Amino acid sequence: MKLFFDFFPIFIFFISYKLFGIYYATAIAMATSLAQVIFYRVKHQRYEKMHLISLGLIFILGGATLFFHNPWFIKWKPTGIYWLTSLVFLGSSLVSSKPLIQRMMDGNINLPKKIWYRLNYAWALFFVVMGGVNLYVAYYYSTDVWVNFKLFGGAGFTLIFVFMQAIYLTRHLIEKDIERQASSDSR
Repeated sequence: MKLFFDFFPIFIFFISYKLFGIYYATAIAMATSLAQVIFYRVKHQRYEKMHLISLGLIFILGGATLFFHNPWFIKWKPTGIYWLTSLVFLGSSLVSSKPLIQRMMDGNINLPKKIWYRLNYAWALFFVVMGGVNLYVAYYYSTDVWVNFKLFGGAGFTLIFVFMQAIYLTRHLIEKDIERQASSDSR
């Protein structure tokens, strides 16, 4: 349910674009993002940082899109989100005792510190690449293709990356289970 809530403005942008075009879709996405932040605040009595960052970016870049009547500004928004997220992942590994990915998953899985850092750097790299891919699609393809990529490509690549990460973790966990079983058999 949280995933749908987080992606709700993107879905609304996609539908609005198909019905009304880029400028109405941008205005509707701005309103939807604001409603998302307000709803989350009322329901949880706090703000979600990512929602606030996305709201700020959509108001700045969406506002520029509407003011200058130029869709290139809104096309930069996903790249901004991806690259800021990458910086957060990188920064967490430099200024904190636990990288961000470990803080997010620590209660569910136990891994050696070096694996947590590898995963954290992998997510940072993934977001850098996704930002670059977004710009590539925005500049070399039509707005129709970019809007479809924004919804389906971004989600698809993320699912593929999560799947690859799960395979990596499973392989690592299997090795860890074998080591644990070997040590218990030797007792």
